[in-house]
Amino acid sequence: VTFFPDMLTLPVGGSATFFCNISMENDSGSEYSLNWYKETNHSQAQKIAEISRNKPQTKTEKYLLTNHTPAFKIEILNLHQNDSGSYYCGLITFFEPDKVMESNRSHLVVTAAPEKTNATDEPEMEEEKPLDHIKAMLLGSLLLVGVVALLIFGYLTVTYRRGGTISRRAEEKPLAVSISTVDYGVLEFQWDQCPHGLPEIQLVDQTEYATIIFPEEIPITPER
Repeated sequence: VTFFPDMLTLPVGGSATFFCNISMENDSGSEYSLNWYKETNHSQAQKIAEISRNKPQTKTEKYLLTNHTPAFKIEILNLHQNDSGSYYCGLITFFEPDKVMESNRSHLVVTAAPEKTNATDEPEMEEEKPLDHIKAMLLGSLLLVGVVALLIFGYLTVTYRRGGTISRRAEEKPLAVSISTVDYGVLEFQWDQCPHGLPEIQLVDQTEYATIIFPEEIPITPER
């Protein structure tokens, strides 16, 4: 008679499953029964359940036994820490009275349930998510504003430079400077000669007029 697994460690609230496997050399329809035992701190063994050969299943509030001849399964339901201990099975044959064959011992350790997260901590985590979302949105908005400001600054800089270039070009444009020139010349006036033999006559002073034509103005570029 063998009992396995040798060791189980499970939390409170779960279930533990052990198997008891029997092997009979002469199985000619003989009747037998299988008992399940528990020991705590090497104390006297306590019978916790029983199943016969012809019964397919037995269930109580704490144990579920299933017949899979030659293997028998026992499930310990709704574990508590006081379920920790050593378990084994015992085969009782009726064709040989008072003969009990015990299996090896297997150990069950029931641990405390894992600590649950406080309910007050969950809202804080939920609140942190919206805050992170808002921070991300603000950061994105600031980046967008910065990009727009850089674009406007660049546009104004280019426009200002272009305007300064045009102004300098306008200043560098040659100016037409009007320079008056004086040209001196000799005006000659012809006098009619009096015919010889005429008596000398006193002539009255006459005014002569002349037209002076000046050359066209020449544009002169001022020296830099």
